[in-house]
Amino acid sequence: MINIIRIKKALFYAYHGALEEEQSIGGKFEADVDIYTSFAEAAKDDNLHETINYVSVYKFINELVHEKKYSLIETLATVIADRLLAKYPQILKVAVRVRKNTVPIGGVIDCVEAEVIKEHGE
Repeated sequence: MINIIRIKKALFYAYHGALEEEQSIGGKFEADVDIYTSFAEAAKDDNLHETINYVSVYKFINELVHEKKYSLIETLATVIADRLLAKYPQILKVAVRVRKNTVPIGGVIDCVEAEVIKEHGE
């Protein structure tokens, strides 16, 4: 059985961007993570230790968002996906979306988003 654990709109203030100002002033970023796994046993036993703890996943993503400045949200999304797959062998597949809410494009938009979908072995 495949189940999905979703973290939606995790909000971070970080210093990513291609422009020097973005990396010095910073801005708001959001991340959504869809974790494809099986939590059938955890649900049957009502046992947190038999599933992926989304609190620890959030804390891990928070560390990744702040450990380094990236020029591209595409890179950040890829790093998050790769590192989650490496840290949690129970994850069969992961989809990571990173949104940048303050975008210096000279126009009005809500946000820009990059998505990475990866499975073990990719």
